Amino acid sequence: MTTITYGSVSYGSAPYGSAPFGAAPVARTRLRLTRRGRFVIAALVALPLVIALIGLALNGGGAVAGSTAAPVTVTVESGQSLWSLAEQLAPGAATADVVADLVAVNGLDGASVVPGQVLIVPAAYAD
Repeated sequence: MTTITYGSVSYGSAPYGSAPFGAAPVARTRLRLTRRGRFVIAALVALPLVIALIGLALNGGGAVAGSTAAPVTVTVESGQSLWSLAEQLAPGAATADVVADLVAVNGLDGASVVPGQVLIVPAAYAD
């Protein structure tokens, strides 16, 4: 590209990023929100909070335990195994499932129990 110089002023192509000679300067403007615009932004920010509060209100405290009654327990007697105890607790259910539930609820390492040991009965089998 050519550049013509008259005195100390250059005419022609301008360097990258600057306005060419004779062009109007670029005005930098700030973002200005109207009253309605501020209201819309505030509503969009508050909307997730309002939805969360409505969800919590409609839930009705579903995470709260349903019963405050003491858990049902049973004491292991002499000669009693976990298997026989499971048959007594839930005669109509699969004994292996009841044993597995007893082990899980009580945090037992295995299926062995000792006389006098107190076990918590799973809620599904408590009468």
